[in-house]
Amino acid sequence: MITHIVFFKLADPTAPTMAATREKLESMRGKISLLRHLEVGVDVIRSERSYDLALVTRFDSLADLQAYQIDPYHAGEVVPHMKSVCSSIVAVDYES
Repeated sequence: MITHIVFFKLADPTAPTMAATREKLESMRGKISLLRHLEVGVDVIRSERSYDLALVTRFDSLADLQAYQIDPYHAGEVVPHMKSVCSSIVAVDYES
């Protein structure tokens, strides 16, 4: 199993932007068959080193993670939204 974790720092971390962005990430549920787990969390600490949102996804294999990256819904809908609202995005991928 491969775990893919992404942290997002929003350029405008207001409640409406946070809600719309969380909704966009959660919209992948049921649309991308390769996803074995999808979890979206909003930071509750809000420290200066915190990121605003976390995405935790799991895949059966590295090949499935790579296919997810180019999935039409992910690449065509989710990624453009995230790039438009985020000032920073970081990720970690590991075997779990």
